[in-house]
Amino acid sequence: MAVRAAGSKHSHDDALDTSAEFRRIAALPDGPEKEALRQEVVRAWMPMAERLAGQFRNRGEAPEDLEQVAMLGLVKAVRRYDPERGSAFASYAVPTIVGEIKRHFRDHMWGLHVPRRVQELRNRVRTAVRELTNSADDRSPSVGVIAHHTGMSEEDVLLGMEALESFRTLSLDAELPGADDGYSLADTLGAAEPAYERVIQRESLKPRLRALPDREREILYLRFFCDETQSRIADRFGISQMHVSRLISRTCERLGEQVGAKAA
Repeated sequence: MAVRAAGSKHSHDDALDTSAEFRRIAALPDGPEKEALRQEVVRAWMPMAERLAGQFRNRGEAPEDLEQVAMLGLVKAVRRYDPERGSAFASYAVPTIVGEIKRHFRDHMWGLHVPRRVQELRNRVRTAVRELTNSADDRSPSVGVIAHHTGMSEEDVLLGMEALESFRTLSLDAELPGADDGYSLADTLGAAEPAYERVIQRESLKPRLRALPDREREILYLRFFCDETQSRIADRFGISQMHVSRLISRTCERLGEQVGAKAA
């Protein structure tokens, strides 16, 4: 069916002349015949899609997965291409396929949501480092060298370099380098400190405790700060233990309502 386009204006060695097939696709109504012809065109352009996928190798994604994403972009390009616009199919298909691959990296390969601008800075820095490093023995180029090479500001270079190390998240169960006995990142994290909440509660209670009647304030002090029993407190004030119990309950309930109302 398709042959390589003679005198093609684009630089793709695997560019094919499928203009006749696309004209037939445009003329056919929706149905099995039209779909079969589309699939035939897709198969003819698969080598180009595979080549474009290969340009994104060594970026943390399996080559087979990249080729599948490229094929998806090719299918979309075949379905959306309009020969009446006058441009060659390759001119439309290449940015469509490359865009599909880039979206795959943006949407599926990052462990955290990263703004598109930061992702683009990362890609520019990564490309510049590869271009400026001629051999494995070369030292990594400095921030200033990368900025001069790319025309980026040093701040953007630093941001892109930080993103180079943020492509994937690190599990909290990951063992720390050089750690013994399986010491993991989770072991370095702190826990919630309940004392902070107690400080807030105490500071909220202070003015309300000072506003209590002397007897109620002293009863609470003896019970909760001196650890006195209710019977000993009752003997001290010459009242029943039941009366002490009711005073403590009512006072604590009232204080709780006052503090809760302020917090709300």
